Amino acid sequence: MTPDNPPAMNASPGNPQQPTDEYLLLIRGTHWNQGLSPAELQRVMTDFYAWVDGLAQSGVHRGAQPLMEEGKLVSGAHGATITDGAFAESKEAIAGYFLLAVPNLAEAVRLAQACPILAYGAQIEVRPVADLCRPMAEVKAMPA
Repeated sequence: MTPDNPPAMNASPGNPQQPTDEYLLLIRGTHWNQGLSPAELQRVMTDFYAWVDGLAQSGVHRGAQPLMEEGKLVSGAHGATITDGAFAESKEAIAGYFLLAVPNLAEAVRLAQACPILAYGAQIEVRPVADLCRPMAEVKAMPA
C-alpha cells in the first residue's frame, strides 16, 4: 500500500457488505454528443474506443454494454406497478456500463477520469461491486 495505491474501500459504518476487486462504471447521459459535427463525433468516438482498448490491453476490462434509452420501471409488491421510464430525456440516464477488475476505488476513479466523453457532458458513476446484497450481508452478520 502506498498513497497512490490505497487499500480496498471498506464498507461504510453499519454496512456489513464488503467490496470485491470489481468496480462498475455507470456511464450517465445519453445525448452528450448533441451539437458535435460528424467529424468531431468521429474523432471523439475514435478516442473513446482507444480508451476502451486501453482498458482491455491493461487486463482490467471484464465487460461492457451500451443500454437502450427505452425501458420500464417495475415497482410495488409483486411488481404491480409498471411505468415507462423517463430514460430518453434524462441527463442522468444510464447509457451503458463497464465492469473493471482493479484493486481499489481510487484506481477505478483514475481510469474513469481518462474517459474522453466526460469533456462533452457525460458523467461516470464509479461503484464498488459488493460481495453480497446488503440485506443478505445483514442476515449473515447477525449473531447465531
